[in-house]
Amino acid sequence: MNNKGQNRVRDPFTIEQEEWKNRQLKNRLKQLLTISSPIFILILWEFLSRTGLVDARFFPPPTEIVGTFLFMGTSGELFDHIGISLFRIFAGFLLGVIPAIILGLLMGLYSPLRHFFSPLIMALMPIPTLALLPIILILFGVGEVSKIVTIAGSVFFPVIINTVAGVVNIDRIYLDVAKNYGANSRDYFFKIALPGSLPVMIEGIQMGQAIALLTIVAAEMMGANSGIGFLIWTSYKAFLLQEMYVGLVLISFFGYLFSLILRGFQTKLLPWK
Repeated sequence: MNNKGQNRVRDPFTIEQEEWKNRQLKNRLKQLLTISSPIFILILWEFLSRTGLVDARFFPPPTEIVGTFLFMGTSGELFDHIGISLFRIFAGFLLGVIPAIILGLLMGLYSPLRHFFSPLIMALMPIPTLALLPIILILFGVGEVSKIVTIAGSVFFPVIINTVAGVVNIDRIYLDVAKNYGANSRDYFFKIALPGSLPVMIEGIQMGQAIALLTIVAAEMMGANSGIGFLIWTSYKAFLLQEMYVGLVLISFFGYLFSLILRGFQTKLLPWK
């Protein structure tokens, strides 16, 4: 009986099944920890605000913020702000990302282009896009175009720098093999540079989406009459702090949502990562 018991324990299928169960348990624990931290903060915030340990005028209870969110959503005001901000974010994001990827791939493949554009990029990158907002307003006016261009400018630099780095770090052997097989410029661009730079490029895009959210809030605070940033700023000036927190929570939510979406794309495009 003991020998049979030992054989069952040592059975590879049983061992693999136990290891799979352990992995599943660890994944559930990680998910629980991920969910528990924001819940703990919200419960602590609610408790401190309700008991007067923090000033509820400046830190209203989360339940009251949720009530304000529902009221603003029911009235339709909130979704107007969300809609215009998302339009500006997506338009500016695409306007910044697409040229950055194309130019970054070309700079990574062709050193003359890299040497020509690198000084310009290195000189302009440290300048905050919002510092250029007066010039952007002069060139494009105070309408939607200026806000979209502002977001595009802030997204452009992290994406192009990461894309160039991704192409430059591709193993030289792939380029040599492609050359020996008579690859043309199109093949280099789409079959080597683009897939080879994807891991680093996506990290740049991830940074770009976070910067886009930061930029839209600041841009809407300065020169807009709608949007989440406008909601945050006007609520602060009117001391409507519950509405201000609604705007802040929305920005946090969309940042987390966009990050999850990009990670999902990364998993699909780079399953080995």
